[in-house]
Amino acid sequence: MQSRSKALLFWPVLVLVALLDVATKAIAVQALSPQRVPHDPLGNLVRFTLVYNPGAAFGLHVGPQSRWIFTALTIVALVILGRLYLATRPGDRMRVLALALVCAGAVGNLFDRLRSTMGVVDFIDVGFGDARWPTFNVADMAVSVGAVLLAWVLWQEDRAIANGAVGGTSAPLAGVRPADQGDLV
Repeated sequence: MQSRSKALLFWPVLVLVALLDVATKAIAVQALSPQRVPHDPLGNLVRFTLVYNPGAAFGLHVGPQSRWIFTALTIVALVILGRLYLATRPGDRMRVLALALVCAGAVGNLFDRLRSTMGVVDFIDVGFGDARWPTFNVADMAVSVGAVLLAWVLWQEDRAIANGAVGGTSAPLAGVRPADQGDLV
């Protein structure tokens, strides 16, 4: 996969997932009650409940400045992910897909943080009875799936290096040459 075809995978995934996130959040805000009344068209297993999360994943909150702290952390993460993308060698489709998903989720939630002082819109509520997972959104799903996929890709690369494989699709530590690893950040 040349740089052009790498971009042909990365950008459509990023844009489509980010747009899906923004669209589903807009629908949730219009259709769901702000009083956290769950709607359960799919039964108790999956419910839709409008929640504004001023913090981060799993309700992590660091006080009144959470919005700006998590905005800054997201921007830093996007810069690091961008460097990982640029360092990804041609042919590493799984790494490109993983990075696109994580970036899409980060962009979706960043958009919410910049748009509203109320917090990120979460609305997907899963669980059994009173045992519920923290409410989340499409961006959160993209970040989670992308992060797991990226961890798997990096683990596979480490295994290949440990086994003496030569000519893998990406170099160790963010796709940079070993001589450059000290200059990554």
